[in-house]
Amino acid sequence: MHDVRSTRSLSSPILPAIVCGLSALFSGCSTLSYYGQAVAGHWRVMSARVPVQQVIDDPTTPEKTRASLQRAQLARQFASVHMTLPDNASYTSFVDLKRDAVTWNVIATQPLSVEPEQWCFPVAGCLSYRGYFHRDEAQAYADRLEAEGMDVAVTRASAYSSLGWFDDPLLNTMITRVEPLLAGVIFHELAHQQLYVKDDSSFNESFATFVERQGVRDWLLRKNSADLQQRYDGYQARQEDFLLMLSELRASLEAIYLSEKDVEYQLEAKAEAFAQLRHDYRHLKIKWAGYSGYDGWFEKPLNNARVAGVSTYNRWVGAFATLFADSGENYARFYQLSAELAALPSAQRLRRLEELSPVPLVE
Repeated sequence: MHDVRSTRSLSSPILPAIVCGLSALFSGCSTLSYYGQAVAGHWRVMSARVPVQQVIDDPTTPEKTRASLQRAQLARQFASVHMTLPDNASYTSFVDLKRDAVTWNVIATQPLSVEPEQWCFPVAGCLSYRGYFHRDEAQAYADRLEAEGMDVAVTRASAYSSLGWFDDPLLNTMITRVEPLLAGVIFHELAHQQLYVKDDSSFNESFATFVERQGVRDWLLRKNSADLQQRYDGYQARQEDFLLMLSELRASLEAIYLSEKDVEYQLEAKAEAFAQLRHDYRHLKIKWAGYSGYDGWFEKPLNNARVAGVSTYNRWVGAFATLFADSGENYARFYQLSAELAALPSAQRLRRLEELSPVPLVE
């Protein structure tokens, strides 16, 4: 099982750019080209949708695709019936993008910070990444930020959410996953429709990541497949090891950047910290009996933005696990408690998340 959520194609709530793109036509939003590509890209995806059952029934559909779509529909039904996630037409249609990503996300930090830059939109708030439907455009923007001295990462997204404003389709980039991870991405994207907080990417992604993981655990129990359960347990164990390693790195980097040392010292210490990360990963692979699923992540240049991108998706997962236990492991009650948490003022919400977090994986 290829188990790299941190390296895997991240999901991407694209609605802020779409909404602003539409409003820009009337209000004169700046950077019209960015909003324009978001609207055009989303429209191309939506206009290419085909009902899943039609694809399944088509005799020319490859058997592997047909089987994946059938599994996806079972997971979609499970999400609404057993997890009480939104019951709508999302993920009942299919689009073959004929490429390996639906969007590409640009993440950036200052050279001596692990906090991601924020991009804010007039209607839907701020995000810690900026999404593009064309890789070249994402890379061009990343190159511009890098030329300004920032740490930058470009990550592939296999799915994105319009937060319930549209009936999002299954994509070819989603259905290539092994069965538990295919179910997981559907749960994750529907969780964005269930709850979304303006200006808080870490809250939104951690909430969706927890719902994904808990949903897959429950789904596997119902499937009663010892093989799938064992493989997913191995996936989770490696993921926890990787996240713990990055948590320790982030703590080291924060200590360096908050020190009163001069910039030259901090930059040297930063380089040493990333060198230590590579060393630690080599030892981790020994523990994993040579498993190489994370090699791709380490083959790329390491910087603050790469760390920040993982943190966004995992920062408060432990807090939501506590909240789920407090709910009596009842999804409806959990969503209610999460919504109450989301309604708190930003500073108060942050304090509450910190209180709920046992030992955060990535701070």
